[in-house]
Amino acid sequence: MQIDTTGQSAALFAANRARGVVRFDVADINGVTRRRELHEAGSLRVRFPSPEDDGLSAVLVNTAGGIAGGDRFDIDIASKADARLTVTTAAAEKIYRAEGAAAELNVTLKAEGRSRLAWLPQETILFDRARIRRRFEIDLSDAASLLLCEIVVFGRIAMGERIRTGEFVDHWRLRRGSRLVFAENIRLGGDIGSKLASPAIAKGGVAIGTALIVPGDDALVERIREISQTFGGEVGISAWNGFAMARFCAQDAARLRADMMAVLRRASGSALPRLWLN
Repeated sequence: MQIDTTGQSAALFAANRARGVVRFDVADINGVTRRRELHEAGSLRVRFPSPEDDGLSAVLVNTAGGIAGGDRFDIDIASKADARLTVTTAAAEKIYRAEGAAAELNVTLKAEGRSRLAWLPQETILFDRARIRRRFEIDLSDAASLLLCEIVVFGRIAMGERIRTGEFVDHWRLRRGSRLVFAENIRLGGDIGSKLASPAIAKGGVAIGTALIVPGDDALVERIREISQTFGGEVGISAWNGFAMARFCAQDAARLRADMMAVLRRASGSALPRLWLN
């Protein structure tokens, strides 16, 4: 008698998928930003390494050691009143191959009042046959400010690793004063390696990035363009609907990271998280 174990294998696979949730908010208390409510679950953690004069830094840690197919992570962060919060990650996030369902990453950011929120994770690295679906929902008040960056690396070229096939889906929604001011969907799948080689997509680049700056205007665009001669990759920046956006593409991750750091410094004037400088 032959026993069909397909269902058992699927159930076992699902039971071993990583799940992680971090949800917290911060507020200005007597001129100092302090954490309020915090919820952690699964393999996702957040640490607040050291007190600061007026702002607060948060470091996200994935104790699962990476993200694989079928994993799901949810991050929900709110900055209230006049709070100042910078969020980064302890290391680059690695997306490993998926045999079945894609991994999911859902990020919700909310900045109220005149708060200032910076979302500055380190790189997301995709390995061959990785599948990831990300969703960013960002809600800002009219007076709040945001500095956000995301870097995606398609294979660690320095390690001799190249991504050939996989799936990368990005869904971004930005609302300011409850008005939708930016919406974007990106889907890159199948033979990713060949598509990145296309002049219309990345022209052989293996690292892409986005910086979103709110508020942003033409004056900010010009300040960033003043340092364009230092860029090692391709960088394009424009402003509309009250925010500025910079797009990056480079032949390697180190070059793009240097360009991103130059833009973020010029845009904010504040120091980057110390983990970025290691």
